Amino acid sequence: MPLMDTVTHQHLPFMKMHGLGNDFVVVDARKADIEITPAMARGIGHRRFGIGFDQLTVISNGPGDAHLVFYNSDGSTSGACGNATRCVARYLMNDLSTEKLHLTTERGDLYAIDAGDGLTSVNMGHPQLQWSDIPLAEDADTLELPIEGGPSATGMGNPHCTFFVEDAERIPLEEFGPRYEHHPLYPERTNVQIAHLVGPDHLRMRVWERGVGVTLSSGSSSCATAVAAARRGLTGRKVQIDLDGGTLWIDWREDGVWMTGETMHVCNGEFTRQFLESLAE
Repeated sequence: MPLMDTVTHQHLPFMKMHGLGNDFVVVDARKADIEITPAMARGIGHRRFGIGFDQLTVISNGPGDAHLVFYNSDGSTSGACGNATRCVARYLMNDLSTEKLHLTTERGDLYAIDAGDGLTSVNMGHPQLQWSDIPLAEDADTLELPIEGGPSATGMGNPHCTFFVEDAERIPLEEFGPRYEHHPLYPERTNVQIAHLVGPDHLRMRVWERGVGVTLSSGSSSCATAVAAARRGLTGRKVQIDLDGGTLWIDWREDGVWMTGETMHVCNGEFTRQFLESLAE
């Protein structure tokens, strides 16, 4: 049932959260019949005419503790969003009075825990390393793609393209990112990361997200970069990644890629009837 059929007669509650500056609008639909359309996502995501976000997350009931669906600010969907998953996990752990969660997404089953000291950890699952799973348009060496700069390809429920450079700070990401987001080797577009080695098991990374643009942080991108660095022998499987918005810790274990970091629940609000009606398709 379209969102406009169910909420135009009332105000729609939402929450604003961020994980290291990677910001989200979150709608808790566990007790309401709500469906977000692409037009709704684009309207809410506009930073002048809406609220603005890197991703919008809808929480619904599922076979686990909750099911999550992610929208990019251009209205497209994403199979995974690590920082949003951590933010929602922290909210749900507080709401359900638990320290462990079982979440489901298009990516599959994800598990979250309270890591203590205000940190939240999420197991983002096993990385996808076969070209067809990422997916790529054709068979290619995912460790070093036939693209200038030899980036690595990794799937984390969404596609990633990771470049290792001498100095990530010197790359003009606003020009570099869209050039590779739409590369023909990636039929579903890709997230783009540029990273350099700071020290043993320590990386500096910047992110261009497909359907969004430059973001201050990205959880799935951090997982993909950590996996690529370990596969290349640049680091071990447990690394610190410094992003524009802060630091994440990634641990590629036997049961999947664990991501740990801070979250912030900024505020609660309501979308008005006037605003919702303006976004009707």
